[in-house]
Amino acid sequence: MKLDRMIGILSVLLQQKKVTAPELAEKFEVSRRTIQRDIEALCIAGIPLVTEVGPNGGISIMEDYKIDRTLLSTSDMQAILAGLRSLDSVSGTNRYAQLMEKLSAGASNLLTGDTHILIDLSSWYKDALAPKIELLHEAIRSGQKVSFTYHAPNGESQRTVEPYDLIFQWAGWYLWAYCERRKDFRLFKLGRMTDLSCGESFEKRAVTHPQLSSERIFPARYQVKAIIDPRYKWRLIEEYGPESFSVLPDGMLLFSFGFTDATSIICWIVSFGEGAELLEPAQFRAEVLAFAEGICEKYRQP
Repeated sequence: MKLDRMIGILSVLLQQKKVTAPELAEKFEVSRRTIQRDIEALCIAGIPLVTEVGPNGGISIMEDYKIDRTLLSTSDMQAILAGLRSLDSVSGTNRYAQLMEKLSAGASNLLTGDTHILIDLSSWYKDALAPKIELLHEAIRSGQKVSFTYHAPNGESQRTVEPYDLIFQWAGWYLWAYCERRKDFRLFKLGRMTDLSCGESFEKRAVTHPQLSSERIFPARYQVKAIIDPRYKWRLIEEYGPESFSVLPDGMLLFSFGFTDATSIICWIVSFGEGAELLEPAQFRAEVLAFAEGICEKYRQP
């Protein structure tokens, strides 16, 4: 713990020009005396720290002193590189890997070796997604409004927004923006946007960051219960986890999970064909039947 704390203290001093012992003691939850001993140990280790007393006093690293070796371990640097490569997978460039090379100058061996963690944030429609991310990212940085056509389950609409953040969540990319039409912050899925264009500049407002808990974004308005054929066990595990069902004495699976809307329930249950039966909500059983009959009628036509 002492070594970790000393590395932490050194990291703080590298980022801040000057810091007081009480501030360090509060940050690392130790006594001032412990901080003083850590500072003495860092000086003995060859780090030239300067302590000034008085109203504007504090602890700092001697000016013009440079630390040649990174404070990050090999595994730390490789973890950072994995994250940066994941961003390159979206843009189709290697700009972030090049950034890593700058950060690890003199330690290029850290850029190779552990390649066991591969993160690809691109999608099936990567060619269409990458230009959207580039355009939106630039609009966020330059403070420009963005207009686009938005395609949602309840129809399509024209939107003009003030973009603030790009978010990767629930295996998809989203834009957090202030919508002029709704007069509020909204989350927009990039895959549903078409005809994007940048517009006039806007003055950035106080940003309300999104609360992205699944309970808030996808509230469980309907509690679904269904009997599922065991040959679809893999689907339940992949989509909802092994806790979403129990095994009945006859081997069938009793599924229980919360759904947001009725359309999702019906489309999901019929996707199993004859391999599932909806038990609850009971009022949707008739809608499932009507859905199935509609399909049968269509395919009975010559």
